[in-house]
Amino acid sequence: MSADRKLYEGKAKILYATDDPEVLVAHFKDDATAFNAAKRGTIVRKGEINCAISTHLFQRLEACGVPTHWLDTPAIDRMHVKAVEIVPLEVVVRNVAAGSLCRQTGITLGTEIDPPLVEFFYKNDELGDPLLTRDRLRLLNLATPEEIDRLRELALTVNRHLSEFFASCEITLVDFKLEFGTTSDSQIVLADEISPDTCRLWDRRESDPERRVMDKDRFRQDLGQVESAYEQVLERVLAQVEASSNAAT
Repeated sequence: MSADRKLYEGKAKILYATDDPEVLVAHFKDDATAFNAAKRGTIVRKGEINCAISTHLFQRLEACGVPTHWLDTPAIDRMHVKAVEIVPLEVVVRNVAAGSLCRQTGITLGTEIDPPLVEFFYKNDELGDPLLTRDRLRLLNLATPEEIDRLRELALTVNRHLSEFFASCEITLVDFKLEFGTTSDSQIVLADEISPDTCRLWDRRESDPERRVMDKDRFRQDLGQVESAYEQVLERVLAQVEASSNAAT
């Protein structure tokens, strides 16, 4: 199945059409951005690392009954995905206080959040991706109340499975951003990617607040060793996938 016509290019991926209108090719780029693209750079091998991590996590979630847009991964930095209409919302799940939550509320970095906090942000760079209340969601008509409930339910289900999986990798899933899309038959599925670009991940083997960071915060905060952090996440994911496979057989 060949990719030909570019449909969309975002900060981290390019989407191409294929000869099947229901299937697209997502090409993962090495480009890195932060603060709504105010900071730009390149992370070596980021595209193939994030594609590999996303592939394994999508497969795991599918096995747990979570519908995703993933179909297969024909190349190290490309995957075939279902064509979906993206819901213009970023759904953020927080297990530990960090980032904007600490800046905006004064909650201490590292405070555990139980039950997890689910937040909705308007996917709009020009407006700065603002946090939305349920009433604002209704005002903007971005999703129906039933769709919001479904997105929240899916986000918490994803959080439960990913938290357990990352814990087995000795990584804490601090928080993460999800995007969803609607298929041609009106099914809501998990889309975009799940990677160190979209998740805040802390190494459970490290207590130092800087050395424990294994995600894009290393790029945002100029902590260095960005590539090695991404590679370490992939190594642990692959090791756990192999261990699970061996246990099953």
